[in-house]
Amino acid sequence: MKATVDYCGEIHQVTAGNSVCVGREGDLVIDDNLYLHRRFLEFTFIDDLLWISNVGTALAATVADSHGLVQTWLSPGARIPLVFPDCAIWFTAGPTTYELEVQQEGAPFASAVEEQPGDGTTTMGRVAFTPDQKLLILALAEDILRRGNRGAGAIPHSTTAAERLGWTTTKFNRKLDNVCEKLAKMGVRGMVGNTGRTASNRRVRLVEYALATRLVTTDDIVWLDSIDSSPQP
Repeated sequence: MKATVDYCGEIHQVTAGNSVCVGREGDLVIDDNLYLHRRFLEFTFIDDLLWISNVGTALAATVADSHGLVQTWLSPGARIPLVFPDCAIWFTAGPTTYELEVQQEGAPFASAVEEQPGDGTTTMGRVAFTPDQKLLILALAEDILRRGNRGAGAIPHSTTAAERLGWTTTKFNRKLDNVCEKLAKMGVRGMVGNTGRTASNRRVRLVEYALATRLVTTDDIVWLDSIDSSPQP
């Protein structure tokens, strides 16, 4: 039993007798970001399965297989087995979103992928997203996507993302409401605001979910590039 945890080329091995903890002062030191827990995510083999545990107290992480077919939100105190050969983990601390890659030998399951043709509208389950809604998600995830889906990136404020698209902040927030409401109706947690959840938390959760499920990928950056090349009024 062996697995590797990879962050920006820094690789740590998880074995039956050696766990790996990720955090500000863990085995894999992510950053000196004071918003990040000293010990946050722990990878351990238990009963021949690789487990990821959230040993932090405030931050959550999004975990997905490499094809975005299975994803989950790992809250503080929770743990789940990683059963696929390749997984990705995203989490956000303060202004920065981080991504890890986990690979393991002898994983008990493999993802089955069936490619489906597109028609210009992005569909997740029974929910369809319009081109404008996809542009909104891309504007929020652009910095992370342009870094190659590994490492660290920043999620912009709504005002900055609106300016990137040439929209008013009111238009951007209205469309953000629509996207989050659609996902919330699908059962995606963390999309609907409440007294304990700020707008910033909602944007973070949306970006992590979109990356985890491959709702947006590096191939979609051309959508934003087309805005840059379009003549401005």
